[in-house]
Amino acid sequence: MNPALQQDLGKLLLRVTLGVLILLHGIAKLNGGLSGITGMVEAQGLPGFLGYAVLIGEVVAPLMLIAGFHARIGGLLVAVNMLVAIVLAHMGQLASLNGQGGWALELQGMFLGTALAIALLGPGRFSVNGR
Repeated sequence: MNPALQQDLGKLLLRVTLGVLILLHGIAKLNGGLSGITGMVEAQGLPGFLGYAVLIGEVVAPLMLIAGFHARIGGLLVAVNMLVAIVLAHMGQLASLNGQGGWALELQGMFLGTALAIALLGPGRFSVNGR
C-alpha cells in the first residue's frame, strides 16, 4: 500500500475515533443537562455560563474532527476541553493508579494526546478540507 495512503487512512482513523468517543460525552451532556458542569465551574469562582463551553469541546469540535473540517482547530478545542476537565474534575487523580495498575487518568490522557496529535498532523486528504 502507498505510504501516503496509509498516513491518510491513519489520520482518518484517529479523527473519527476521537470524534465519535468525545461526541458521545457531549450527547450525554445534552441529554442529562449541564448542571454538574456549571456547578464545578462556579465552585472554582467562575461564572456558571462558562460551563456551556463544554458543548464546544464535546459537540462542535468532535463534529469538526469527524468531518475533517478544520480538524487542527477541532483537535485543539478537544485538547483544551480535556485540560479543563482534568483541572476541574480530576486533579486529585493526577498521580493515582487505577485498580488494574494503569494511570487513573489514562482515558483523559489518551483523549488529550490524540487531540494534540491531530492538531499537529492535520486531517489528511480524506476530509472536508482534503489536505
